[in-house]
Amino acid sequence: MARSSSGFVAGLTVAAVAAVSFLAYQASANVPDTLGKPHTSASPKASVSKAPRDKKNPAALPARSGTGERVVYSTDDDRVWLVGTDNKVQHTFKVTPGTIDPTVGSYAVTSRNRAVTGSDGAQIEHVVRFALVDGVAVGFSAAVNGSTAAPDSSKKLGGIRESRANGNAMWQFATIGVKVVVIQ
Repeated sequence: MARSSSGFVAGLTVAAVAAVSFLAYQASANVPDTLGKPHTSASPKASVSKAPRDKKNPAALPARSGTGERVVYSTDDDRVWLVGTDNKVQHTFKVTPGTIDPTVGSYAVTSRNRAVTGSDGAQIEHVVRFALVDGVAVGFSAAVNGSTAAPDSSKKLGGIRESRANGNAMWQFATIGVKVVVIQ
């Protein structure tokens, strides 16, 4: 009896593993291509509209740019706002974008480096990364030599350059996990 029951249990186990394997294959074959993958589109969606602006004060925080503590980055205005938990702007400044823009949406600071060599070969400091677009890291940084020159348009560069003083302000504000809202 012990032999036939162990054979029966082994048969049930084989059948269960086969059924689970088949169901796993079926599930993986029907998963949308975008599920579980980081969003890597380099251009904003056509349905995204520009956040409303204060025409009298172009440096004012745009409406509908989120709530709470956050970094707001406008790809159209090349401007950043550092916004405190009270929804008040603590600091705003112009930036020089790289050649790749992140899509409109909400991100979080994922990594930081005090000083590294940028993808353009420049020595940079206060690197605050928040997105990945087509395999290129996107983040804020300041060139050690103070340059905020336009990047080489023939290269895929995700560095958003700021002055050293503004880079220091970003470094102090945007720690790991802080929300970054990208608007047009």
